[in-house]
Order: sequence, then structure tokens, then C-alpha cells
Amino acid sequence: MPEKTLYEYAVVRLVPRVEREEFINVGVALYCRKYRFANVLFDIDEVRARSLFPDMDIEMIKAHLESFVKICRGAKDGGKLAALDQTERFRWLTANRSTVIQCSPVHPGLCEDPAETLQLLFNKLVL
Repeated sequence: MPEKTLYEYAVVRLVPRVEREEFINVGVALYCRKYRFANVLFDIDEVRARSLFPDMDIEMIKAHLESFVKICRGAKDGGKLAALDQTERFRWLTANRSTVIQCSPVHPGLCEDPAETLQLLFNKLVL
């Protein structure tokens, strides 16, 4: 049986009107140092998003989330932040900020397969 290892995750939130502090979960970011795994899955429920802010630019939000994914994965076209090591990227992405895309506090857990765990968390917390 594979050994369980530590991972960390944060829920990615869409906060269309920061001053109101209303949000919907749109993704999950997961980092597992042992497996050198860092990834984000996201999906925007446009109907729910527009219920919070009808004039939201969904395409702009998707572009920001795609950048979030590129940075997390360390993509070559992800800019200077994507060139940081995995731990630094994850810490930067999950840092507290007052923007339209925010993360929950970071939570730890134990897993055997970080990709499978990411999908399970995504299904449970976003979909």
C-alpha cells in the first residue's frame, strides 16, 4: 500500500465585489512537496457568478484564473512568478489579498495520490 504524504490545499474564490465579501468557490490549488506536485483546477458557474455581480467580465476572470494555473504549474509562459520554485509559487498564490481572485486559508491533509486528491477536493468544494 502506498505511503500517505502531506499535502496542502486552498480553495480559490471568486469575489466579484470585494467590498461586499461575497464569494463563490471556483477552484482548488493543491501542493505536495514529496511528489513535486502543484496544480489548480477551476470552473466558473456563470449563473451563480452573475447572481453576485451581473456585469462581471467572465472572460477577464477566466484569463486571470488561467494565469493562476500557469503560475502554479510553473509554465514557461507564466511569467516571472512561474519561474519561482514550487513552494514559493504556492505560497505566493495563496497569500492573503484583496482582489477578485482570493484563496481560503491553506489546509493540510494526507494523500497517496495528489492528482486524485485534487480532483476529489475539486468535486466536493467547487462542483
